[in-house]
Amino acid sequence: MIKDDCIFCKIANGEIPSYSIFEDDNFKVILDIEPSSKGHSLIIPKAHADNLFELDNNVAEKALIVAKKAAAGLKKTLKCPGINILQNNGAAAGQTVNHYHIHIIPRYDNDNVNISWMHETFNKDTADAFVNDVKSNID
Repeated sequence: MIKDDCIFCKIANGEIPSYSIFEDDNFKVILDIEPSSKGHSLIIPKAHADNLFELDNNVAEKALIVAKKAAAGLKKTLKCPGINILQNNGAAAGQTVNHYHIHIIPRYDNDNVNISWMHETFNKDTADAFVNDVKSNID
């Protein structure tokens, strides 16, 4: 399915030009127009899904293979010492375009990319209770 008002659907299906580094029947990998580092790319499925939870399972399986392939090509080309592979779901998680996509962010020593979070701690009883709650909610 393609959503008519979705910019990523239009990019992935060639209606809007982009700098594509990889493409197959299911995905297009493009350079991000507002990169956080040199080579920052987006993996965009050609079929629309707002987020991971709406993504077809077959497409989800293939997405990580495409991420590995594109990240390896970027790492070899750029000779960067690291790569972040990042995927956000929902505005609270930083998703700004409601079309599932994966960021591939090449990392360099002393770059200005800031992907961080605060660390919390928990005790054994809290962890055990939480694990049991989550297990009861996984299909």
